[in-house]
Amino acid sequence: MVGYFKRTEGMKIALNCWVLRNKQLDGIGNFTVETLPLIIKAHPEIEFLLLCDKNFTESYFDFPNVKKYHIFPALRHPVLYVAWMEWVVTRFLKKHKPDLFVSMDGFLSLSSSCKQLPVIYDLNFEHYPQDHKLQNRLYYRFFFKRFARKAVRIATISEYSKEDITKQYGIDPGLIDNVSCGIKEKFGPLSADEKAAVKAAHTNGKEYFFFIGSMHPRKNIVRLLQAFDAFKKQSGSDYKLILGGHILWDDDSIKDTMNALSCKDDIIFTGRLSDADLAKLLGAAYCLSFVPTFEGFGLPIVEAFQSGVPVICSNTTSMPEVAGNAALQVDPFQIGSISDAMLKIYNNEPLRQSMIQEGFVQKNLFTWKRTAGKLYESMMKGC
Repeated sequence: MVGYFKRTEGMKIALNCWVLRNKQLDGIGNFTVETLPLIIKAHPEIEFLLLCDKNFTESYFDFPNVKKYHIFPALRHPVLYVAWMEWVVTRFLKKHKPDLFVSMDGFLSLSSSCKQLPVIYDLNFEHYPQDHKLQNRLYYRFFFKRFARKAVRIATISEYSKEDITKQYGIDPGLIDNVSCGIKEKFGPLSADEKAAVKAAHTNGKEYFFFIGSMHPRKNIVRLLQAFDAFKKQSGSDYKLILGGHILWDDDSIKDTMNALSCKDDIIFTGRLSDADLAKLLGAAYCLSFVPTFEGFGLPIVEAFQSGVPVICSNTTSMPEVAGNAALQVDPFQIGSISDAMLKIYNNEPLRQSMIQEGFVQKNLFTWKRTAGKLYESMMKGC
């Protein structure tokens, strides 16, 4: 891990890991458990004070230099966010006097005098406020600009997000560190037999395009479905579309869209996937079709690269910098742009192989060890 030259003996760093619960991890949770254990293990001279949900029992942070504090409240609601940060955390920081408070969900204590560093992944709520429940939208848009201005430094995960935080909140870019993201080792190319077994189990042996992600409106599922329908009509192929993840908003847009498609029998929703099933379904895919309107990073892109799977992705926000020249980039707001990319790669093995090789090169830019090193450097700059 890259080091940062600063005397750290006797240092105390508090870590807000309240976002973690005993459940399958989401994007922030994965970032937290991939980076912090590397930092903690590499720096036994630092005492880490871990603030976590009162029901959290996982062993990710079981190191001699970690003290866990299970603190109220456990429920998730903006009113409790305020109570947590301005009462519970403020009192904790005053009592324990850490050199730095690092918040993995970006929330800070506005009333504490402790130095604080939030990880702010993206500002999607500023660009697409309608995609969030009203109470969350109001909280995020009121508090995050204040968190950013309170912070001694900010860590984020892409150059796009760094520029967005600078523009939206007027933060000096010299105080924002792009620490990027990494790829889990579970992802990798499958053998021909493994691919055949996955397809036999899920698509009756047919090739398939694949999407993975929690299906927020910004994941652009409706246009992806419509683009796949157009691809099927133009190509006459027997390919399928598999979508992994669960639907996270309460409207009927996906159901209504599905009812209007002529190819709905070729579309498969898996629901939430285990890590093992995700690695298999991604690794056996003909192509990843990942076309959100907004991403702070876009982990499925690099996970597909590591799996030896070509990628169609959006040309917006952070995705071009993550994909580089290794993916077919499309306008996510244009159904025809997405379907054209599907048609371009359809049954074109030379193109697929070229994209796979480009992906193997591009994925080397993203490792959790590198991200952990950059996050640690950001912490040391903030102390």
